[in-house]
Amino acid sequence: MEESNVVQDQLESEVQEPDLVPISTAPALDRKSVRAEQRRELFRTPSFLIGLFIVLLWLACGIVPEVFARYPELDPVRVDGQVIPRAAPSADAWFGTDGTGRDVFSRVVYGADNVLINAPAAALIAVALGALLGLIMGYYRGWVDEIMSRIMEAVLSLPVILLAIMVLVVFGASRLAIILTIAGLFTPVVTRTVRAAVLTESQLDYVAAAKLRGESGLFIMLREILPNITNVLVVEFTVRVGYAIFTVATLAFLGLGADDVTVADWGTDISQSYDLVKAGQWWPSIFPALAIAILVIGVNLIADSLDKVYKG
Repeated sequence: MEESNVVQDQLESEVQEPDLVPISTAPALDRKSVRAEQRRELFRTPSFLIGLFIVLLWLACGIVPEVFARYPELDPVRVDGQVIPRAAPSADAWFGTDGTGRDVFSRVVYGADNVLINAPAAALIAVALGALLGLIMGYYRGWVDEIMSRIMEAVLSLPVILLAIMVLVVFGASRLAIILTIAGLFTPVVTRTVRAAVLTESQLDYVAAAKLRGESGLFIMLREILPNITNVLVVEFTVRVGYAIFTVATLAFLGLGADDVTVADWGTDISQSYDLVKAGQWWPSIFPALAIAILVIGVNLIADSLDKVYKG
């Protein structure tokens, strides 16, 4: 009998209490570990790495274009002292020259600056506004959701480019106006996505527990729901950047881009030379168009990879 008691005491002494994590910090620790694993998974995804390389390369072109460009963006290419406009691609001008003899390759490199500022800025503002409105609509619902939903549907029913042209013609096509216009047009789409995510999250137990604790609606939205829809916002931002790149380039093509048309801009350069394609002089417009396509492909590769990793 005494021997069995001794064995039992030894077994109880060998059992160690598990490390306890405070309930208030456990969800935060879980989110942190999940995000760390998602980051590791992203950097093991080939499509993400390819997209990241493309975007970083264009970012480098936008930040330090003089490192990559062969000539200044406004200076013509001179061969034996002569300016040769509309010259085909050659060793002297890799992408050929445009109608005034400027190097197309250098124009493509310098032209990255405009789109890489306007598009991400517009997407960031759209996601910020969309997140705020989506949180309010998805959490409070009722008449707030009904009224705001009807407004969003009305905006979404209008053609994006047509509405952007109308706004920019009235208020002017400054950089700030372009960014705010595109952000305003993309906000309803982001709002609808965030609202759907918030509706799902608001039905979960942790939101009900926060309400039982007497937390305010603002606290629940910002401290409880928002951290759990961060993945949705990140994916939505990358997707909107891709659409914003096309929108910025389209507006520039239509003459609503940079105030100075001599400054390198992909959309403006295509607009000034696209009619030469029929004459066999394709390089002044094709290479800026390829630059837009390659950048959008890079952004979409990142967006698709993020979506797969977060949903997986």
